[in-house]
Amino acid sequence: MESAEIARRFLRFFEERGHKVVPSASLIAEDPTLLLVPAGMVPFKPYFLGQRKPPAARLASVQKCVRTPDIEEVGKTTRHATFFQMLGNFSFGDYFKDQAIPFAWELLTNAESDGGFGFPEEKLWVTVFLDDDEAIDIWHNKVGVPMERIQRRGLEDNYWHMGVPGPGGPCSEIYYDRGQEYGRDGGPVADEDRYLEVWNNVFMQYQLSAVRSKVDFDVAGELPAKNIDTGMGLERMATILQGVDNLYEIDTTYKILDKAAELTKTRYGRDPRADISLRVIADHVRTGTMLVADGVAPSNEGRGYVLRRILRRSIRNLRLLGSGEERYMHELTDVTIDAMGETYPELKADAPQIHAVVDAEEASFLGTLRTGTAIFDVAVEETKRKSGRTLSGDQAFQLHDTYGFPIDLTLEMAAEQGLQVDEDGFRRLMKEQRERAKADAKAKKTGNADISVFGTLLEKAGKVEFLGYDATEADSTILGILVDGATVPVAGKGATVEIVLGRTPFYAEGGGQLADQGVIRTSGGEAEILDVQSPIGGLVVHRGRVREGEIRAGDEAHAEIDIERRRAISRSHSATHLVHRGFKNALGETAAQAGSENSPGRFRFDFTAAGAVPQSVLRDVEDEVNAILINDLQVNAFYTTQAEARAMGALAMFGEKYGDEVRVVEIGDYSRELCGGTHVHSSGQLGLVKVLGEQSVGAGVRRVEALVGIDAFRFLARESLLVAQLTEQLKARREELPERIEGIVSRLRVAEKDLEKLRSAQVLQIAGELAAQARDLHGVSFVAHRAPDGTGADDLRKLALDVRGRFPADRPAVVVIAGAPTERPVVVAAVNEAGRERGLKAGRLVGVAAKALGGGGGGKDDVAQGGGTDAGAVDQALQAVERSVGEQLT
Repeated sequence: MESAEIARRFLRFFEERGHKVVPSASLIAEDPTLLLVPAGMVPFKPYFLGQRKPPAARLASVQKCVRTPDIEEVGKTTRHATFFQMLGNFSFGDYFKDQAIPFAWELLTNAESDGGFGFPEEKLWVTVFLDDDEAIDIWHNKVGVPMERIQRRGLEDNYWHMGVPGPGGPCSEIYYDRGQEYGRDGGPVADEDRYLEVWNNVFMQYQLSAVRSKVDFDVAGELPAKNIDTGMGLERMATILQGVDNLYEIDTTYKILDKAAELTKTRYGRDPRADISLRVIADHVRTGTMLVADGVAPSNEGRGYVLRRILRRSIRNLRLLGSGEERYMHELTDVTIDAMGETYPELKADAPQIHAVVDAEEASFLGTLRTGTAIFDVAVEETKRKSGRTLSGDQAFQLHDTYGFPIDLTLEMAAEQGLQVDEDGFRRLMKEQRERAKADAKAKKTGNADISVFGTLLEKAGKVEFLGYDATEADSTILGILVDGATVPVAGKGATVEIVLGRTPFYAEGGGQLADQGVIRTSGGEAEILDVQSPIGGLVVHRGRVREGEIRAGDEAHAEIDIERRRAISRSHSATHLVHRGFKNALGETAAQAGSENSPGRFRFDFTAAGAVPQSVLRDVEDEVNAILINDLQVNAFYTTQAEARAMGALAMFGEKYGDEVRVVEIGDYSRELCGGTHVHSSGQLGLVKVLGEQSVGAGVRRVEALVGIDAFRFLARESLLVAQLTEQLKARREELPERIEGIVSRLRVAEKDLEKLRSAQVLQIAGELAAQARDLHGVSFVAHRAPDGTGADDLRKLALDVRGRFPADRPAVVVIAGAPTERPVVVAAVNEAGRERGLKAGRLVGVAAKALGGGGGGKDDVAQGGGTDAGAVDQALQAVERSVGEQLT
């Protein structure tokens, strides 16, 4: 039974039993405490907590999930994976154990011809939480499972929570016995390789206030209702129903694995080391494709870091299989899209954008591998010179953080050199970095407040009504005030506050649009609002400072936004839509929006592209957009279903998550997009759009920055003034300026080359003198010289080679020349053949000098170059080299 059919049967079964089928949520978690969705119930957390009303009391879904805590085990075992799909049925205060348990049993054991999965009843075992006698009674007396196939287990196995404060509860799991050839008798408590978990019924009934570990947490109380959260791993079910040994051999995953084997000319099942690499590739390419499809872009922080790590581990393992510089990720991504496309048709629609991101990351990482390997070689040389056996955690972290070098690659290459790596130090630095990134992201969204505080406010306030599409001010009521993350009844003058209103004209930052600013006034005080956020869906939090009197919870309030700021931001947002359409017209449909920021008077727009965008294209897009402004097209917004919006060609931000009902903004017949932001009434209100330029912001993603309205006019006015000044100074007409300036620059370059020749000749004049003044170090001629500041690096190298060449071939010689061409010092070492026979190596000597200079370097044994940051340490660096030479010769 194919994976897509397993999913269809599951959803059909529960739809027939009153469940509303909902599509998978994005892998990008809405919950600010999570980077990615790790479980099927995560999108429904607000429903379990009673913070929001679910669309129906019974839901069913196939949810995409990503978990990476065990990423190092992926491929080494056949049980671990980073991406999986969770089939789930959910009840929010409707049915509980007495219906959830029979539902699961019925679907698993019904014959395939009756829409079930056809599991023999005698092959199924059940586990329950230690003291859950109610569940045991249902399993035994209602369903008919023999007591000998029901086992009690503790918190580690049969209690479920998210790992963070939120809902939780005991669970009951169903296991399938694969037979004696897979392990020993005794049920799940004896062997979970033989007895494979296929279903988990979580009885979600408690609110957890603190979670320290899987088995150590605090229960604050009961949830508003008793709920059901079930999970059935699609990949695990496919393993059983397709009669294969593990999840890497099922239909969706094996297609990727088989293609990787074909491309790298290997065969699965012959070499254990190659098998590990093939499994890593199969899992990670699938995970990476799904993440990119949901709008995650490779970066060095947050979920972007997760994606980058996964893609780079894929590329790394392809190299281990002998791919060399060949680029195979495009073909593997193609296979993934084909394998997963039946369940997720958006993959095929978004294939060009997915390929653009993955291909660019592959190209970037192959370059990184070349650079990182050179830096790694220097670190190894330095470690061995000190007679060390371990690369420091700092070195491994620098390789990873600065050069994108994977730690597993560092470990393997170090082992090949007979060295170890301080993994504990590396992981400590990695943990510190991630915690900083996570704290920064959380602070932006939630400030100092615990997420549960916002949940309580939402439960009290209900969904906050946004009036800002039609109103710039409104009367409302203060439903809550937070100071330092805690709710307070009153806040006085000078206090930094977060205010929740029942209704508001303030736009909360989102969709690339910056938040509104303004004031909230009551009869007793006034607060200046500087930021507006939506920490959880449906809640709007106004952040600012009380500047007059006192603000009290329960007071009637008047909220008023900064109108000019809103208008400027709205112009930028509308301009972003136009530029998006313009780039699609110029570059094709692969130019999909990957992010934006709409600020007063200016905006930036990120889009997928394989490479740099020519200046001619930027000018064409700018001209096309400004022509639309002259036509003064009307801007309209309306609500419709997502399916109808896509059918009419409305653009959606690549990877963005949308509900069933969407808001469409159209600018005449030129642009139509899904958007929740604020806009102008007609395109003519933008005045002018001026594109400033474009740049790369990540693998496969380009960024355009532009000015709008008065800011664009001011920019052009400044440019016009600058041109006027140049025409006056150069005594040339405007149209003659490019040719006149080019002539001046050309003459300057010729003059600089002449000066460079003079400087080089002057530097080289002292070569003979330096050779004649060489000191004797244990039979080796040694020259150490500090060149005048400003001497170029090329001249330093020429001088070192010239001096070395003046010694007889049979006379060992070492020449070290250092100087400061700019603010950063440079050192060059040259050793002749006779010197190298005495064991002296230029690369090692440069490393000694560079360390004294606060930097690094390396090169060949005969000549090497390095540098640093401390120009005041040049003399010390030369002395350090002299000591090193003396130590090596004695």
